[in-house]
Amino acid sequence: MGPEEILARHARAAARRRPLETIWQDCYDHALPAPGAAPLFDATAADAAEQLAASLLAELAPPWSRWFGLVPARALHDEAEAQLARSLTETAETLQGHLDRSNFALELHQAFLDLVVAGTGLLSVEEAPAGEASALRFRAVPLREAVLEEGASGRLDTVFRSLRLTEDEIRQRWPGAPLPPTRRGDEPAPKLRVVEAAWPDPRTGHRFAAVLEADSGPPVLLAEGRFAESPFIAFRWLKLPGETYGRGPVAKALPDIRTANKVVELILKNASIAATGIWMAEDDGVLNPATIRLVPGAIIPKAAGSSGLTPLAAPGNFDVSQLVLQDLRARIRGALLADRIAASEKAPMTATEVLERASAAARLLGATYGRLQAELLTPLIARCLALLRRRGEVPPVELGGREVRLVYASPLARVQARADAADTLLFLQTAVALGPEAKATLDAGAAARWLARTLGAPPEIIRREPTMTTENPEQE
Repeated sequence: MGPEEILARHARAAARRRPLETIWQDCYDHALPAPGAAPLFDATAADAAEQLAASLLAELAPPWSRWFGLVPARALHDEAEAQLARSLTETAETLQGHLDRSNFALELHQAFLDLVVAGTGLLSVEEAPAGEASALRFRAVPLREAVLEEGASGRLDTVFRSLRLTEDEIRQRWPGAPLPPTRRGDEPAPKLRVVEAAWPDPRTGHRFAAVLEADSGPPVLLAEGRFAESPFIAFRWLKLPGETYGRGPVAKALPDIRTANKVVELILKNASIAATGIWMAEDDGVLNPATIRLVPGAIIPKAAGSSGLTPLAAPGNFDVSQLVLQDLRARIRGALLADRIAASEKAPMTATEVLERASAAARLLGATYGRLQAELLTPLIARCLALLRRRGEVPPVELGGREVRLVYASPLARVQARADAADTLLFLQTAVALGPEAKATLDAGAAARWLARTLGAPPEIIRREPTMTTENPEQE
């Protein structure tokens, strides 16, 4: 795409997105209000949204914890494939070290906040300058800056990002960019509109371009490049057929959030009336309502024979609002999963309760987790490996090939593994109880190795299966 085509395509995609901006802004005003926004009277949605974003981070990509692994796609039979397994383990450890030393957890949590509120998150993965602790640099791109398009694969693989940058910021970001003169004399540096675009290319993987939209004249191509994996990773919470952007849980609970906010506002107004009261004053020529101060010890003058200052009867009891508010808050927390995937206040929990709560969370987040795995986690690992391979820190690894398989070891991904392990242990116990003949059919070593693989035990603690060799006796 040329500069003119990039700007025209960005304008068409922005026009298709514009009807959604109103509902997004309403969701942000009630769940993540910005400074200076309308007053928020009920913080149930804001608290639940933050809890859900934190729970997603802890369940999918917990910081300082190995939540993924690289394993051979085929069973190991010889030393060459065993060497491949060791190489993949070292590659995964190298990538995990770079993630731990980077700003990955911070930025991913911010992207999850966008995901929960607006239904769509966007994460930028770039290469850090040489000399920094990590080769990876992440940034949660606000949804208001991004315009997305869905490709033939069903993923949001075309990303446009609109920025306002000064001339110095442009030169710092893209050294050598052909910039036209924009500053006149001592005038302050103006903010220039730059549109970044990343889209798939069947020949090279992904392409990138940055275009300056000039006030007069044709647009200027500031930079362009080719990547094996897209530098932008867009992911959604829920997607309906025919829609491009996702729908978040805050949008689903927005009617209850609005109602709860209004109910709390009315309760506070009623409490203010109950505390200060409403008063009537007779205009008798002595009492001046404009100078009355209702403070302890105040003396309010009145004319002889007049009623003076008289309290007005308060309105009827508003206690029914507490019942309505309690129900609304319960539905809001239920829609945002705050009462289902958060840790229980009961301590300590039994092992069975822990497993059941994890299974319930997996059932609730099953469809969402599958989408996040396809749209976020797998492209994220592929992009990070491509950057580290470019620096020569890891060998070439093709996740979609026949040799390497990406496995997830996050708490949510291990739920099914624990269920499979529990079924296998139940079978072993039943087989042992059947008697010596059934017990003789079991291979304890193979069972232990299978449980180790299923539960994600480190391979260093497992003794390798001995190789059976046959020696020919010497012939005299």
